[in-house]
Amino acid sequence: MTDDGVAQPGTGYRKGPVLLRRGQIPAQTTDQRLLAKGGETDWLHGDPWRVMRIQSEFVEGFGALAELGAAVSVFGSARTKPDHPDYALGEQLGAALVDAGYAVITGGGPGIMEAANKGASEAGGVSVGLGIELPFEQGMNQWVDLGVNFRYFFARKTMFVKYAEGFVVLPGGFGTFDELFEAITLVQTHKVTEFPIVLVDSGYWGPMLSWLRDCVLERGMINEVDLDLLVMVDTAEEAVAHVVEKGAELRAREDAAARGNAAEQQEAARETAGETSP
Repeated sequence: MTDDGVAQPGTGYRKGPVLLRRGQIPAQTTDQRLLAKGGETDWLHGDPWRVMRIQSEFVEGFGALAELGAAVSVFGSARTKPDHPDYALGEQLGAALVDAGYAVITGGGPGIMEAANKGASEAGGVSVGLGIELPFEQGMNQWVDLGVNFRYFFARKTMFVKYAEGFVVLPGGFGTFDELFEAITLVQTHKVTEFPIVLVDSGYWGPMLSWLRDCVLERGMINEVDLDLLVMVDTAEEAVAHVVEKGAELRAREDAAARGNAAEQQEAARETAGETSP
């Protein structure tokens, strides 16, 4: 089963690093057990171990990706077939990001994810896949050079954000929408440093942006400035150009802020020294 709910008949069920098959496959995923309500209270005795497992996922993810360097996370449908134009667009995007000096991070699955990984790998770049435990093993696509499997979605989502300097979103379903709107929310609420979020294919994303402007903004649910967090383009080249340009702009802004803070601290130190001198 993919993030979009598409059945993916595979060779088993992956539970973290453990592969289960036939009668060993559990009826529930790790996330389902964690979020289950009611029932017996035996879970009280299991949560301390579960917390340690969650901690290990963060440790393993941080350890695997800490030296990745500049990277961009790419999202899109797992349903996209290799003969679809969106797949070719994903390949072009992966290659263009590598040419611009970025590693490419995807969910490691089929469809758009596979296309972006393929483009990155064939261009000689670092192709990263962040997999997730699902009812049927989806497995890492063959173009992932550095792969990390996760039991918990929230640990995986952290890696997508922490190690990326931008998000590029191609056409996709609920899983893609989830990643997109979570990214917007994190930037909007200043839970993360601002980064570029690019939507590719105006024919697909245009109606959604119109709805956001005509309905959501009109009702006062968001501000006009919130829509500026999204940029819509139609080609891989335009997407990469925006990531590069916006990234440089944000770095310059951060450097200026850091210099300003340093100057203020130095001034405060001089004033303190003057007050304490005889």
